[in-house]
Amino acid sequence: MTVIERIILISQTVIKMGNVRKKTSGTKEWADFNVNCVKGCANDCRYCYAKMIAKRFGRCTEDSWKNMIINTKMVDKKFKKYNGRVMFPSSHDIVDIPEVKEACFTVLKNLLDADNEVLVTMKPSLSVTKDVVESFRTYKDRMQFRFTITSNDDETLSFWEPNAPAYSERLEALKLAYKEGFKTSVSVEPFLDDDPVPLVKELSPYITESIWVGPMNHMPRKNIHPADIPEYDRIRIAKHVDNLRRIHVELVNVRNIRFKDSMRNKLGLS
Repeated sequence: MTVIERIILISQTVIKMGNVRKKTSGTKEWADFNVNCVKGCANDCRYCYAKMIAKRFGRCTEDSWKNMIINTKMVDKKFKKYNGRVMFPSSHDIVDIPEVKEACFTVLKNLLDADNEVLVTMKPSLSVTKDVVESFRTYKDRMQFRFTITSNDDETLSFWEPNAPAYSERLEALKLAYKEGFKTSVSVEPFLDDDPVPLVKELSPYITESIWVGPMNHMPRKNIHPADIPEYDRIRIAKHVDNLRRIHVELVNVRNIRFKDSMRNKLGLS
């Protein structure tokens, strides 16, 4: 390689690096603050980053994470008005377990009573969504739902999100919130289908704010049961940059579409 060729190569590399968008950490892509009132999550999703962190620091085991423990200090807390949007919850779900739902509703009301703007994130069951709609109807101007709907295939959902609601129930919850005049958005992250485009287009009519798409970021490579390896390998192929590029081309002009920074960085998008 000549000196000139080396200079050209270095220049191209610098240009590419300059086009890479800095990855937003944690929940900052969606909100300025996050609040939780429960340790663990009954959904017990295989890809859950909160579970991975809790296991790493000895706060739970593989089996104990799904046992939700209420943080009474957060339930009793009197919140201030935050300078920005609050995500609630960010490391657990609002599930139809009476004591968990009651705790979550108390915290949500305390946040809203303090005049906060709240992004309510759920893998939504229809029953919980109905109760949120009825209980917080008067706060809808400061609330936005963000429902996580990662696939329209129940077999896929049952593998990756074993205790979360089926697709049809999540779709009905989204339709209900939309019909009742709440701000609605969806997270298709991580997308669990080889091709998330049909799912995005099916959900799009019921979105008032945004629909987010991104690949799975955290996948274990060790201690995977042999029978599960093909499914993990399928996801690794689905998140390959060539597939991400195709997905981006097909969705970039869809109304209210947003791509997670993890995906934008892999594609070198500014």
